Amino acid sequence: MTQPTTNYDETSDTLYMSFVPDVKATGIELNEHILLRIDKESRRAVGITFLNYSILIQKADFGPRSFPLTGLTKLSDETREIVMGYWKARL
Repeated sequence: MTQPTTNYDETSDTLYMSFVPDVKATGIELNEHILLRIDKESRRAVGITFLNYSILIQKADFGPRSFPLTGLTKLSDETREIVMGYWKARL
């Protein structure tokens, strides 16, 4: 397996992480800060983008911040299955 590559754009405060380079992908909005890129044909995640990254990594008084994946409820059953299958495989 290829090591993920990361690229941080300071101007837009965006962290891009690619698991599989040079693959055409569909963006899935998991919430307003997290975009998962998937290859629907192979049913795999190929990258993830974190918007407002500096905000995402800030610790709150109570510990790490939480960002519920509210976008999952807006997905079709097939797409949700692909997304959830990816996360289950990582646990």
